[in-house]
Amino acid sequence: MQEFLNTDEAAAYLRLSERKLYELVAAGAVPCSKVTGRWLFPKAALDRWVASGMPNALKSLEETAPPIVGGSTDPLLEWALRESGSGIASLPEGSEAGLRRLSRREVILAAIHLHAGENDGSSANVAAVGDAPGLHDAVVIGFARREQGLLVAPGNPHRIGDLAQLAGTGLRMAQRQPGAGAQLLLLTLCAKAQIDPGALLTVKPACATGSDLAQAIRAGHADCGIATRAVADAAGLDFVPLLWENFDLVLRQRDYFLPGPSALFGFVRSDRFRQRAAELGGYDLSVCGAIRLVA
Repeated sequence: MQEFLNTDEAAAYLRLSERKLYELVAAGAVPCSKVTGRWLFPKAALDRWVASGMPNALKSLEETAPPIVGGSTDPLLEWALRESGSGIASLPEGSEAGLRRLSRREVILAAIHLHAGENDGSSANVAAVGDAPGLHDAVVIGFARREQGLLVAPGNPHRIGDLAQLAGTGLRMAQRQPGAGAQLLLLTLCAKAQIDPGALLTVKPACATGSDLAQAIRAGHADCGIATRAVADAAGLDFVPLLWENFDLVLRQRDYFLPGPSALFGFVRSDRFRQRAAELGGYDLSVCGAIRLVA
């Protein structure tokens, strides 16, 4: 047998299904390397790996990730997690952090709205999951399209109309942490408008959530910042619309039918969920439940 095996050959050699082998690859439990988009498995290393305890690696795959959704936070999602009886908690750290935790099996779901060279995240979310190490078995499901914009004080006293107006004016802008979807959106919009982000007067420290950003504006610590219309309305702030974006949920295929995710995805099909979205404002549910990627 040759020195390096492809995926089919390695699965047959180890007497595993190809799906189980991919799960081991995602967990970093099996010796392999990716060359020009293909996984290669050194046969000698596989022999040593089997001798050192493959059963322990297989056992670890049976452990279910904790019932937590990592990544971005959203008022409608937070409400749905509670009202659906999903038993899923949230860990809002930003979209990129959520994907990293999902790849390490530290959360069962990741909520993401990424922006990389295009405004609305229509392809950035899918591309990021497709390229993420350890997420070959992921599925991306649409949750909603959300309206993003600039949050400003009631009455918009500074007459802020767009992002370009903020550069070099001395108006203070609250920001999100690196890797948060709103921060990635800010950088994308700056690039499109040919604005140097350094020309914006940003307030430190960064805000962990959109609600924290809204509070910074309400308290007078900042003049504006990027968040959703739902966050602005809940905080009693004015809202300058910028765009609509895709807000998606990511999980592993085998976790889709577990009780928590199943309860959540069943609930988002209900009339009650749609009514709540209309009450909060700034949501388009035409993409809700749509399968955007099966890796």
